[in-house]
Amino acid sequence: MLLWVTLTCVSAISAPALGHSQWGNLRTKGADREGNELDKHASQPHIIFILADDQGFRDVGYHGSEIKTPTLDRLAAEGVKLENYYVQPICSPSRSQFITGRYQIHTGLQHSVIRPTQPNCLPLDNVTLPQKLKDVGYATHMVGKWHLGFYKRDCMPTQRGFDSFFGSLLGSGDYYSHFKCDSPGVCGYDLYEGESAAWGQGSGLYSTLMYTQKVEGILAAHDPRRPLFLYVAFQAVHSPLQVPSRYLERYRSIPNLHRRKYAAMVSCLDEAVLNITQALKRYGYYDNSILVYSSDNGGQPMAGGSNWPLRGSKGTYWEGGIRAVGFVHSPLLANRGGRCRGLVHITDWYPTLVTLAEGQLEEDLHLDGYDVWEAISEGRPSPRQDILHNIDPIYIKAKNGSWKAGFGIWNTAVQAAIRVGHWKLLTGIPGYSDWVPPQTFSSLMTNRWHSERVSWDRGKSVWLFNITADPYERVDLSRRHPEVVKRLLLKLAQYNKTAVPVRYPAKDSRSNPQLHGGVWGPWYKEEEEEEGGGNLITNHLDKKRRRKKVKKKRKLRRKS
Repeated sequence: MLLWVTLTCVSAISAPALGHSQWGNLRTKGADREGNELDKHASQPHIIFILADDQGFRDVGYHGSEIKTPTLDRLAAEGVKLENYYVQPICSPSRSQFITGRYQIHTGLQHSVIRPTQPNCLPLDNVTLPQKLKDVGYATHMVGKWHLGFYKRDCMPTQRGFDSFFGSLLGSGDYYSHFKCDSPGVCGYDLYEGESAAWGQGSGLYSTLMYTQKVEGILAAHDPRRPLFLYVAFQAVHSPLQVPSRYLERYRSIPNLHRRKYAAMVSCLDEAVLNITQALKRYGYYDNSILVYSSDNGGQPMAGGSNWPLRGSKGTYWEGGIRAVGFVHSPLLANRGGRCRGLVHITDWYPTLVTLAEGQLEEDLHLDGYDVWEAISEGRPSPRQDILHNIDPIYIKAKNGSWKAGFGIWNTAVQAAIRVGHWKLLTGIPGYSDWVPPQTFSSLMTNRWHSERVSWDRGKSVWLFNITADPYERVDLSRRHPEVVKRLLLKLAQYNKTAVPVRYPAKDSRSNPQLHGGVWGPWYKEEEEEEGGGNLITNHLDKKRRRKKVKKKRKLRRKS
């Protein structure tokens, strides 16, 4: 018998919210105009969004991990844990959806991540979250990993709504030297202050510690009477697995070296969040603040991460790739100390935070996110009933997928995933599908999969799960419920009609840092851009067209 649970946010402990009016009596001595501005901002909360990189679903203490995360555990326990919270399976898509409130199919970022050598970035016609917050008086600062493209100046964080930026532009790099090689001979420095390389600022400092110091500096310098949006996108705990030795000492009992380093990196990250929280209190922000913590995708077991008991890993559309660690901590929550079990997606932060900031959400923003604050804060039902996880028309097609298998509604060879209510449908090749149990990490990768490994059914291209009853995706119901499969395929087809062309251009040799003083950074000149980066044709499709033309010419030559 299937278990049905109402998708609502339930709070175990109720506590009255601290009113925004607590800031109302704050005034500066001076002109009435400045006093009026302070009155205007008194009800706007400070927003701190902390994004971890590649933290697995299990890799937090309150999910049963052996990794010690006392800060995250306490903040989550005193706030609201998001236990039905979804992100995207890889870096750039999650970040793009957070900052635009829109699905990948509506920004052209359906396929893979933005590569450092591609003339590609978050489309410039999207109004970003920091831009909306600036419109209503917020100071906006970003510290950490960008990974939304930088091929020209207009793509840089400081051109997309942030007053300041300190961090990296690429998806990964050395935690100490801040260098990154994309391929042999294509290497460069990747640490920026604003729009210039921050030479010497890192000074060999571990990035988690470096970013925390920068955040503390921003909080110390800003006037807490004025609203602040602070986006902290840590590099941790993405590979390479690097960490100061003092954190490793805590995990000497873990024989698996990858897991040991990874655990130490998570502990360092937990300490960083503690230091940020203490700074919020020390400098007068905390009582009027909202802190959101989220991972950008699931963990990678080969790099020490764990999503147990969820199926799959980073880069897949199984729950292990897309169900994330997340919570909200704030004195402004109406109900604190509970769990939100309603559907929440990373696109929801955009409308939720803009509304809390007293901003406007115009219809022409074409948002895919919902305002979920009442669901999180008050335990009301979530307004979100479905999630389009993605439709990727370029990803490798399933050999046995077909329109026939999709009842003539959908080509099941195409990689796609959707959640509607309790149901989740996957088509094509969803990605690596094993479960990786905790005992995997008790050895040096010998006997790695134990009894949990599943054989891959190459003839399969459709899966259906009741995620509420079966969150571990062990029982495929596609044959038992063909009517549900048809309904969700139809929903996929309807979404696909709204999709824009994929942006995945060929790499550009001019991106090589060796041509730009050894630094990764913008290389495109404005006059070279035809349409502001709005409609780049995919490299994949370009190659296919060229091949067809070559074949056609060869045939004509043979005939002649």
